[in-house]
Amino acid sequence: MPRFEPHPERRPAVVSGASSGIGAATATALATAGHPVALGARRVGTCEELAATIRAGGGEAFAHRLDVADADSVKEFAAAAADALGPIEVVVSGAGELAAARVHDLDSETFLAQLQVLLVGAHRLVSHLVPDMVRRRRGDVVFVSSDVVRSPRTRMGAYVAAKNGVEGMARALQMELEGTGVRASIVRPGPTATGMGMDWDAQTTGEVLEEWVRWGHARHPYFLRPSDVAAAVTAVVSTPRGAHLSLVEVQPEAPLEESR
Repeated sequence: MPRFEPHPERRPAVVSGASSGIGAATATALATAGHPVALGARRVGTCEELAATIRAGGGEAFAHRLDVADADSVKEFAAAAADALGPIEVVVSGAGELAAARVHDLDSETFLAQLQVLLVGAHRLVSHLVPDMVRRRRGDVVFVSSDVVRSPRTRMGAYVAAKNGVEGMARALQMELEGTGVRASIVRPGPTATGMGMDWDAQTTGEVLEEWVRWGHARHPYFLRPSDVAAAVTAVVSTPRGAHLSLVEVQPEAPLEESR
């Protein structure tokens, strides 16, 4: 007999931060792989448009407003997702925001706001969705982290602190979930072309890039596409039971060099 029952054919998934970037790409990739998907973000109209596109392509999708910084919003989203799609099998925590400021110039309220979204928001999803997974003895939780945990960047102090917290929480959760049938995984992207940072002014963007080059964070000009990260998330949750991809780091491949 197999050590584990295989994944059920129908695995409803929830994705936070699903209105753009990695979240939107992940929702699309999971739906393409056959998972019913609940899309959550503050921009619920954008999520509804993406859900309609998924349904038009033959997938199953549901959109609902989600503000991970608001405990009541997370509770409502979790309940609505389960009502619409059935018991949740996959949770992808991908909501995020980024303010470009030096740590000593960043006011504490802004610092706290980023931790509320990136770290506390991830915990809110876990607290509302994982207990039922444990009761059913199966499921996948994926935390979208960042390679700033391994290689911190300037002007991202709150983001760096939050992502370190996310990975620390995820590692503790992995130990706590061992033997429950529920897997918690970290997907750690490198530089990715998303909407985060796109609202910076030209001067700030230039200064940030200069600092990153000075600290060795820009070896080449290629960035990951959100779909690259989404493919890694899909691979993690698609891994047959009995194996656990606990940490997957995704980096952009460098451009091809001219033949020597």
